[in-house]
Amino acid sequence: MKKIRVSVVEDSNTLRRGLATLLNHAPDLRCHSTCASAEEALQRLPGDAPDIVLMDIRLPGLSGIECVARLAGQMPKARILMLTAYEDSEDIFQSLAAGAHGYLVKSTAPEQLLDAIREVAAGGSPISGSVARKIVDFFRARPAAPGGVGPLAPREREVLKLLAEGCPYQQIAAAMSLPAGTVRTCIQQTYEKLHAHGRAEVAL
Repeated sequence: MKKIRVSVVEDSNTLRRGLATLLNHAPDLRCHSTCASAEEALQRLPGDAPDIVLMDIRLPGLSGIECVARLAGQMPKARILMLTAYEDSEDIFQSLAAGAHGYLVKSTAPEQLLDAIREVAAGGSPISGSVARKIVDFFRARPAAPGGVGPLAPREREVLKLLAEGCPYQQIAAAMSLPAGTVRTCIQQTYEKLHAHGRAEVAL
């Protein structure tokens, strides 16, 4: 089985080593490389060619957001997942605008983090529940666009609600007493109806 190669950009030595250990204990994941700064990441990661990059925001020197913006142009096939202690609305939107594919807080449970990495590798856009709520609240405060959202079935609306809250696929399946395959099909249909390409756009 080919393992998903994950590179970690994190300035905390303790957390960087902990993430590497967590990744290497997962049967389908591997810590491909680690970097302690954005500058090191910009120098090394294009050559390392990881599948996924876990990116901190507050780094010495260049910020993680600036690093994402630069890496996105150099590594179009890599998917970048923000992993940060900060839930500031400006950080969230700047990260997504720079090219991040998801946004998780560091308090995310280890198994949920591993699931989020698998999700982003499969083309999804995992977002922590607290972050998704900030996004939803931001747009609720704005006037609704004409026409609104296209018709969704009750099950699709329930899946949409759980997605916006940041629930992983397995948790959605358990909450709705549905097979995981049915949930994935329902999510794909919801994406198509909303003309969205991932969890981040669905939340918006």
